[in-house]
Amino acid sequence: MDDLVVIGAGPYGLSIAAHAAAAGLGVRVVGRPMASWRDHMPEGMYLKSEPWSSNLSAPGGRHTLAEYCATRGLSAEHGSPLPIATFSAYGLWFARHAGLPEVEEDTVTEVTPHGDGFLVHTAGGPPRPARTVAVAVGVMPFTRYPDALRDLPPGHCSHSTGHGDLTRFAGREVAVLGAGQAALETAALLAEAGARPCLVARRSRLNWNTVPQPLDRPLLRALRDPHSGLGTGWRSWVWSELPWAVRRLPAPTRERIAATALGPAGAWWLRDRFERRVPTLLGHRLHRAVPVAGGRTRLGLTTAAGESVVLDTAHVIAATGFAPDLARLELLDAGLRAALATVGDGGTPELSPGFESSWPGLFFAGLLTAPSFGPSMRFVHGAGFTAGRLVKGVLGRLGARGPLTGTTDGAGPDRAAAAGHPKTYLR
Repeated sequence: MDDLVVIGAGPYGLSIAAHAAAAGLGVRVVGRPMASWRDHMPEGMYLKSEPWSSNLSAPGGRHTLAEYCATRGLSAEHGSPLPIATFSAYGLWFARHAGLPEVEEDTVTEVTPHGDGFLVHTAGGPPRPARTVAVAVGVMPFTRYPDALRDLPPGHCSHSTGHGDLTRFAGREVAVLGAGQAALETAALLAEAGARPCLVARRSRLNWNTVPQPLDRPLLRALRDPHSGLGTGWRSWVWSELPWAVRRLPAPTRERIAATALGPAGAWWLRDRFERRVPTLLGHRLHRAVPVAGGRTRLGLTTAAGESVVLDTAHVIAATGFAPDLARLELLDAGLRAALATVGDGGTPELSPGFESSWPGLFFAGLLTAPSFGPSMRFVHGAGFTAGRLVKGVLGRLGARGPLTGTTDGAGPDRAAAAGHPKTYLR
């Protein structure tokens, strides 16, 4: 029986596993290492965050991105964008050097309650018992599409995460929906690959990040506008450095912060590439999408003034982000999901300071935790806050359960246990 099974092998999953292994836990990691970065981002993309704020987390602050780059003669400097391919390679290097067990490249199909632990079912083998589980599945289960696209036939639209190579669109018109970094960079890469993109956004203007200030600045300037892992300014500093304080806020406030803080904006280094080559339809809301002759798609748009605009295109790419929602996390047993205490409207789990849900032994990391701990959980930087605290929570849970002393009849915790009052089970 594993002490901890980590589901997912992205920055959060690998960081949690590194801390768990260092703590002496029997840890198992299941997933494709750095899958989102390796398989779901087009060639030529760059990391938006600064290299120094994009480290995976290991005890003692070891195995940093800068260390990886230094061993290969690569640059990881403040103010210099880093290729996604380099960051993906760093994650694979971290998995080999940070002391965690070899990652099992398999797919978890279901997690079911079993005794006072869980059975973890995978596509490639028999189910195995685990005392605790950490769900670190990243963003891919939560891709968001505008409602108007949902009835289009296959092939007419896709999500921005569905393309590792954009050259297939060379010579074709592509409507890119969205106003954030994914939309802006996808559109720029499409243009550079010979496609004819057009950006469509509800916003009346695009927001662009400014060139980052130097790390070494006069004291007064640094105090007025401090650096943080999520950008400069005191508001970003709070989201970056004080997730524990965000968690103490009322649930409606936390939900609002998670939904609105650090809104859509493009990286400073992308602006010239985008504006030189990509036409835009700003202030246009999509209300209808229908297939037309020749495999094309007709978009019905409405301006802020109420005028109707029709746009015909060969393909639509929705770069419209992600919507964390427990209902879409189908790898969790339906009864287990239904029993979880949730934040606000029920889309995300309510969590303890150690990232434990109301079901004893079930932990969460990454995007699903943003309404509990704030917007830093949407970024790689949040892995540093999460990993050590989550593993401390696992150690506390295992200590509360006591040693392995026997077997159970296979019954899971009841709702009182799920609410945070676990029964005593012999194992």
